[in-house]
Amino acid sequence: MRNFFIVLFFIPLLTLAQKKQITLEDIYKNGTFRSEYFSGFAGQPEDSLFDPLNVTDETGKRLETTDFELSADKKRILFFNGREYIYRRSSKSTVYLYDVATKKAIRLHQGKILHPTFSPDGNKLAYVFENNLYIYDILTGKTTAVTTDGKWNYIINGNCDWVYEEEFSFTRAFEWSSNGTYLAYYKFDESKVKEYNMTLYNNGYNVDYRYKYPKAGEENSKVEIHLYNVANGQDVKAQYEQGDIYIPRIKWTQNDSKLVIFWMNRLQNNLKLLQTDAVTGSVSPIYEETNKYYVDITDDWWFLKDGRNFLFASEMNGYNQLYLYSLDGKRKIQLTKMKYDVAEVNGVDEANRLVYYTVAYPTPMDRNLFVSDFEGKSTRQLTSGSGWHRIEFNGKFTQYYDYYSNINTPQTVALFNITRKSNSISVDKSKTVSENAKLKSVLAQYDLGGGEFIRIPNSKGDTLNGWMLKPADFDASRKYPVLFCNYGGPGSQQVANRFGAVSFWHQLLAQNGFIVVSVDNTGTGYRGEEFKKKTYLHLGDLEIQDQIDAAKYLGKLPYIDKNRIGHWGWSYGGFMSSLAITKGADVFKAAIAVAPVTSWRLYDNIYTERFMRTPQENPKGYDEGSPLNYVDKIKGKFLIIHGTGDDNVHFQNSVLMVEAMIQKNIDFESGYYPNKAHGIVGGNSTLHIYRKMTEWLKENLRDNNTPVGQVADSRRGF
Repeated sequence: MRNFFIVLFFIPLLTLAQKKQITLEDIYKNGTFRSEYFSGFAGQPEDSLFDPLNVTDETGKRLETTDFELSADKKRILFFNGREYIYRRSSKSTVYLYDVATKKAIRLHQGKILHPTFSPDGNKLAYVFENNLYIYDILTGKTTAVTTDGKWNYIINGNCDWVYEEEFSFTRAFEWSSNGTYLAYYKFDESKVKEYNMTLYNNGYNVDYRYKYPKAGEENSKVEIHLYNVANGQDVKAQYEQGDIYIPRIKWTQNDSKLVIFWMNRLQNNLKLLQTDAVTGSVSPIYEETNKYYVDITDDWWFLKDGRNFLFASEMNGYNQLYLYSLDGKRKIQLTKMKYDVAEVNGVDEANRLVYYTVAYPTPMDRNLFVSDFEGKSTRQLTSGSGWHRIEFNGKFTQYYDYYSNINTPQTVALFNITRKSNSISVDKSKTVSENAKLKSVLAQYDLGGGEFIRIPNSKGDTLNGWMLKPADFDASRKYPVLFCNYGGPGSQQVANRFGAVSFWHQLLAQNGFIVVSVDNTGTGYRGEEFKKKTYLHLGDLEIQDQIDAAKYLGKLPYIDKNRIGHWGWSYGGFMSSLAITKGADVFKAAIAVAPVTSWRLYDNIYTERFMRTPQENPKGYDEGSPLNYVDKIKGKFLIIHGTGDDNVHFQNSVLMVEAMIQKNIDFESGYYPNKAHGIVGGNSTLHIYRKMTEWLKENLRDNNTPVGQVADSRRGF
């Protein structure tokens, strides 16, 4: 009896000492784990340039918006009201132009417009309205229609069609020349592109939404590049080779009348840079690159202020490296010569002829800062060790902020000074400006596991990078269920030595008794070109075999229950999860696929054909990579989820997968989110989907549904 009272006495003390458990509301509703924001060199209080009470619309009503953008000289401000998102990168708004000196705002157009962009001198604005391109002269108040033939689902001027926006990662399809004399713009003729239609559900008869979406093997928009003379209205079409081609970029040189057009064939294995005369439209080649797989398109191209050279990144020698070529083709220098991938170019210091960049070094999971000169003779490493350095430079390249974290440590920010003496560069730490103290204090209140990196051999002779998260109270004598969290698409990376690679949802699963694992399979990035492009022509083959190999390898560990290994993924990851529960049915006992591609014949042509060529050329690759063809292999539990308004990976993918399972009499569970796009966000959607997945995993991958830390009740069969 005495011992009983002693236990009762200590229970309150134990309760006080017990750490908190993560909830879904902490993650997706309350912002409990929000990191400290630090704005760096862009952190000047721009709203000090105006008094919100002075910013009114044409009726005198105050503009209730914090969405604004400054001109380069900060004399004028664009205010965006009622922003309406269209696709991943595009949006339209009611836009007001505010003059800081006069404190007056005027509305740019009597409708919602896209991409209002100041000319280099700040005296003009170009924008798009209903597929036509306009220029507004701020000094005269005159608006000029550059084009008049724009029409929905037929002709687009100055804005991208859907597939360019999604796969070439830009939406504003016009560029001012260096002095603002010319405006170069895209004209898309999408009249022969097939329409895809989606039902948008409401409380009446619903809405049928139709837009042009070229699936693999189907016809694309015809693309023209026009050069418009702002002074005299002369419009010239660039005279490059037409046909089944892409124009993934245009960039002006320092010469105000010379535009560079990036020309690429449909297979995306031949890239040409064509210098184009703004007066005549004639073109001349300045660079060409071919690849036995494909050429990746990025924004890592700089036409230098000297007017003679350009700097760029390329995988032409097996790793992503930096090069400096002259426009006349007579001078070609490889600036970096490492057997590691350049992950990001952080700044080009033309005055001192230096380029700063981060490298996936010393392992593909890390990022460190380097600098090289324009002669390719000197390279210096400026940060060191393991972890993730994200770098931001000031305009004069005399200082930089280093945003550093690793897989278990939140971001800290430090300011560094750069000193240059003749041919040497040195850096010294000025101060630490952010230590994320609030977040670290919050994290200390919770029972969190620590991510650890693992290396796993596959059956093809490669070693795969991964991380593993064990429960904070891990007991090596127990056997744990495992959930693989995987994306796995070409050039991607989930196994990274940065905070956030292990998410707080992963931590929540760990506190509920799961070991969580992520493995970057063959085809992922930052390990050189050959590793990334091994999956060429057969997406889903080597990738899922790697996941199967990893699961078999981990299943031999004494603390892992090989009979309770699951797989989860979204988008390409959903494709992988669909393969895991089909091709990997002997290893994976449960899978969740969110917004999965289930056949590459259903996805857009720019992305799919980059890696697979067309279905007409490679039917075997398309068929062998489709989960639709393996549903009869399913043995375990399968949950498939999709947004019905997904403009990217169409709901059609999940519908056909469900139909295939029905025809094979395969049991499954499904969930759909009405009118939600690929990210399934808005309203309560995010919280709901993660609650659904969490509870489903508890039910289907654990042998005990009781949350960790609670006593099982034998009367309930736990």
